[in-house]
Parts: sequence; C-alpha cells; structure tokens
Amino acid sequence: MPCFRADLRADVGPAVGCAAAAVALGLFLEDGRPLDAVGWTLLLAAQVPLLWWRRYPLAVLFAVVLCVVPYHALDFMHSAPVPASMLALFSAAVTGSARRTLIVGVTVVGSTLTLNALTNPDELADILRTTGWIVAVLLFGGYLRIHRENVAAALERAERAERTREEEARRRVAEERLRIARDLHDLLAHTITLIGVQTSVAAHVLAADPDRLDRAAVARALDDIAGTCRSARGELRTTLEVLRDLGTPDARGSLPGLHGLPDLAETARAAGARVELTVRSGEVPPAVGAAAYRIVQEALTNAVRHGGGGGGPDAPTTGVGVRVRVYEEQDALRLRITDEGTGPDPRGDGGAAGGAGAPGFGIVGMRERARSVGGSLEAGPRDDGKGFEVSAVLPHGRDR
Repeated sequence: MPCFRADLRADVGPAVGCAAAAVALGLFLEDGRPLDAVGWTLLLAAQVPLLWWRRYPLAVLFAVVLCVVPYHALDFMHSAPVPASMLALFSAAVTGSARRTLIVGVTVVGSTLTLNALTNPDELADILRTTGWIVAVLLFGGYLRIHRENVAAALERAERAERTREEEARRRVAEERLRIARDLHDLLAHTITLIGVQTSVAAHVLAADPDRLDRAAVARALDDIAGTCRSARGELRTTLEVLRDLGTPDARGSLPGLHGLPDLAETARAAGARVELTVRSGEVPPAVGAAAYRIVQEALTNAVRHGGGGGGPDAPTTGVGVRVRVYEEQDALRLRITDEGTGPDPRGDGGAAGGAGAPGFGIVGMRERARSVGGSLEAGPRDDGKGFEVSAVLPHGRDR
C-alpha cells in the first residue's frame, strides 16, 4: 500500500501542480486573448492527460498537443498551457530512449516553427524563445534518464560484485576445508599406520616365545611408538597453528618441506621398511615443498601399510623396500616413489581406515596436493609388476 500511494503521488502531484499553474496564469496574465468558455475548456482538457504522464508518455504528449494546438490557434493566453506542454515533453524524454527523444524534439520543434510561421511570422523572438524552451526541457529529461540508467547500472554492478565476493568467500572456505581435511588425513593416517605396525611388531615379539622374551626388542618397539606419538603431536600442533591463522604466509611457511623428508624416511625405517632416499633439489617455494612432503608421506604410509605381501594392513611389515627419488628437471620438482609391495587399489585409495577394500582418500589426496601447485600425479602398479609406483611433477615457478 505505501508503494502504491507513493506512485500515485508521483503521478498526480505534477499534474495537479500544472493545472494550478495553468489556472493562475489564465486568470492573471494578459499575453493573448482573454479566456472564454472554449479557452477554459481547452486549457483544462490539456491538464487531464497529465495524470498518466509517467505510464503513457507518448499518448499524454499527443493528447496535450491536440488541446494546445487549437488553443494557440485561437490566440488565447499563450503562457497558460506552457506547464502542461513542458511536463508532457519532459515525460517523453525522461522515460524513453535517446532516439525517441530526438524524434519527439524534431517533430515538436518543426511543428512549432511551422505553426508560428503561419500564424505569427513577425514574432521571431517568441519563436526562438519557444524553441529554446522545448530543447531545454528535452535535454533535461534526457539527462535525468541517463543519470538514472547510470545509477541503476552502478547498483547492478555493486550487487554483482557483492555476489562475486560472496561466491569467492564460499570458494575459499571450501578450499580451506579441503586443505584441512588433507592435512589431518595425511598426519593421522601416517601416524596411525606406523603405530599399528609398531604395535604389531611388539605383539609378535611378545607372542613368539614367551619363555625367552626379548625385552630389548619390545622396549625398542615401545620406544618407537612413543617417538611416533611425540612426532605426531608436534606436527599436529604445527598444523593446528597454521589452521588458526588461515592464509597467513608466515604460517604456511612453517609447514614441513623437503627438509623433513629424512625424518619421514627414518620413521618408515623404524616401522620395518627399507627406505632409500635421494634428494637432489635446491630451495623450492614453501607450497611446492609442503606438497612434496605430503605426497612422500602418504606414499610411505601406503608402502608400510600394503607392503606386507598379503598379510593385511594390521600385520607386521618385514623389510618392504621403498625407493624415494626427489629431483629437479625442466623447471619442476619431480617425485618418484617405488616399493616392492602390492600397493593400494589405484581406483580407490591407500589410506583406507576401514581395512582392505575400504575406500579412502590417500591417492585422491596426493593428486589434489599435486594439482594445488599446478602439477600432476600418477599412481599405480609398476610396469614390471613387482610393486607400486607414485610419480609426480610439481612446477616450482618462483612467483608462487
């Protein structure tokens, strides 16, 4: 209801104002023949169409012209219908296109000049003044129309920019959630796998020959478990510190990189794997180093988990051989991790938590790690059928 009343006031207000001005001019000015019944009828009739000046501008202009032309032809007071004529011209200019405004202007000015030339050929000053007013009103209406269009376009651009910012914020949130999931998966899957293997080793030693218990072997296994827990706790603290300050370059720089690969290899060796590590690379951007670290970590986890030759993920792994090569070639950091185990199902994942055959996220996560720095990763059985291989190419553009 308030909107309807506002529209009604916007339509009726100017029309009533023009009618009041016309009556006042008709009563008090003397610039033509005094108004009689015909003059008043034509003058007031020209005000009625103005009630619809915004909704039907061309029809209103045509109706006003039909009343004003005979009014001027009868030489009644010429100033009285001017407000109605100006509002009709203004409505045609402010609500239409530039082309329509031009056509209306040419038509009205041409008609006015022709009519004045026939009826008042000696009144050149009046003709020029009338033409000037017509052009001024049309230009003013056109200016307001362009201004409104610009304001509407600016508002639309602002709304579109706001939608874009919201979409970008949602995209960033989704990316951060994915990154958090990858970080936690890499850390927890690696740690839990190693602890499981080390616990199996300790249990095997305890159950193998209770009468001749190898206390030193049990102590070493328990020490390895404790060390793995300490390392996991430290890395988890680092990961949580990074996640508490998402997107901070310094925090991202604290993530593990190539310098942490020897520790990964040593941890895998403690779990029983025979790891051969070769790193031939200079300094790389932190994001590339972190991606390489996580890929090697997951590959070693899969090798330890699936390297038992069919003993199951919880069976102790004895001597699975793993070769890790990290080197630079053609402006990219290249990784190649091969092992002698059966490897995970490349169609699913090596990081399954639910046992053999359960779908997981390890290989998927490794591929996402590689893609996050513009690289690629392949994982699957070796060509000779004697193990599993993971190879990745990570571009290391210095502007990363």
